[in-house]
Amino acid sequence: MQKFFRLIVALCLFLGTATLAHAASTYEAGDQGDDVAAIQAQLNNLGFNAGTADGDFGNLTVNAVKSFQKERGLESDGVIGAQTYRALMGRDIPASRDSSTASVRRIIQTSMRYRGVPYVFGGTSPDGFDCSGFTRYVFAQSGVYLPRMADEQFEVGRHVAYGRLQPGDLVFFSTYTSGASHVGIYIGDSRFISATSSSGVKIDSLDSGYWGSCYIGARRVM
Repeated sequence: MQKFFRLIVALCLFLGTATLAHAASTYEAGDQGDDVAAIQAQLNNLGFNAGTADGDFGNLTVNAVKSFQKERGLESDGVIGAQTYRALMGRDIPASRDSSTASVRRIIQTSMRYRGVPYVFGGTSPDGFDCSGFTRYVFAQSGVYLPRMADEQFEVGRHVAYGRLQPGDLVFFSTYTSGASHVGIYIGDSRFISATSSSGVKIDSLDSGYWGSCYIGARRVM
């Protein structure tokens, strides 16, 4: 009986590892990097409009992938797995992916998990966050440790121009005082998620009148 139990546990671990390996070996919306740029360039070469080969897997790239998949008789889901990659690039998908892409995806997924958590001044846990407590907590779940305060976080990493923002970047605002007094996490399409004093953790637009007027810059820490 014990031998049978150990066999079941080993099988579960193997299947779990295989699932994680499979999940890591895909390219999908939100991914960035040179691999994505090569995919975009190949889609464009084949007549599928993926837009500029900028390494940002956005909606235009998703639609181009879907069109390519449909033409080749593949599942048209906009995700590049092993079959789609082989058909598109003429070789097997890389065994391992850029760890930074996986980390960014994990940070975005983690941040979304806490939508609706109330704002608490000085809050640093899922019981309640303030803005910098939220960003610090989310990044820490992926092994990235930020300073406690928004103005301190504004000093880490490297500056990112507005037009070069990527998901996972920290975006900063001057709200109740001069300098960086509010911080959030950019999630793409001009949107960011942050712990707001009025509504708790929520998604807002950088293009809105209020946040647009308060925006002072961004930092990339990964």
